[in-house]
Amino acid sequence: MTTNLLIRGATLFSVGVFLSLVLNLLQVQRNVTLFPPDVISSIFSSAWWVPPCCGTAAALIGLLYPCIDGCLGRPHKFKREWSSVMRCVAVFVGINHASAKVDFANNVQLSLTLAALSIGLWWTFDRSHSGFALGVTIAMLATLATQLLVYNGVFQYTSPDFLYVRSWLPCIFFAGVITMGNIGRQLALYEYKFVQEKLHQD
Repeated sequence: MTTNLLIRGATLFSVGVFLSLVLNLLQVQRNVTLFPPDVISSIFSSAWWVPPCCGTAAALIGLLYPCIDGCLGRPHKFKREWSSVMRCVAVFVGINHASAKVDFANNVQLSLTLAALSIGLWWTFDRSHSGFALGVTIAMLATLATQLLVYNGVFQYTSPDFLYVRSWLPCIFFAGVITMGNIGRQLALYEYKFVQEKLHQD
């Protein structure tokens, strides 16, 4: 069981690192985020600490979601197949892409649009109350952590409009949490089915 947990954690960590590199590339290309020259140290123009942090967060979130489902006694059964998970990832990348590439009249319009898209992602691929509550809670904590990093000069946002950061940032975090939660749940389900099949064979 411990080995399976480590494998799931490592898989989620790898997915988190990969997505952070790809998504941060979109943000840096449009100058949404600016890192000081001395901390840029990868081919994707990302600070070295960003991918490991995102990978760790992805692993914790992906392991937490099925754990919460188990504690509540409500296994998540809505759209539990890999094709749905991959569509969820695609929509999340699309939301992040929109935040960096699409030009809106003002930040309020952009934030409201991304909020609607993020809630739509939750409704389409999750629909659980626990998933929504965890998404909102973690998004708020992640936004607070980002504000502290910006305040201390680790990096900065161009045109900040909400306490040192962009007002749409919580929407991106929320969509990311829902996405990693879906991946974590699917990995846990795959592991459960694998163990059950092994027990039947024995």
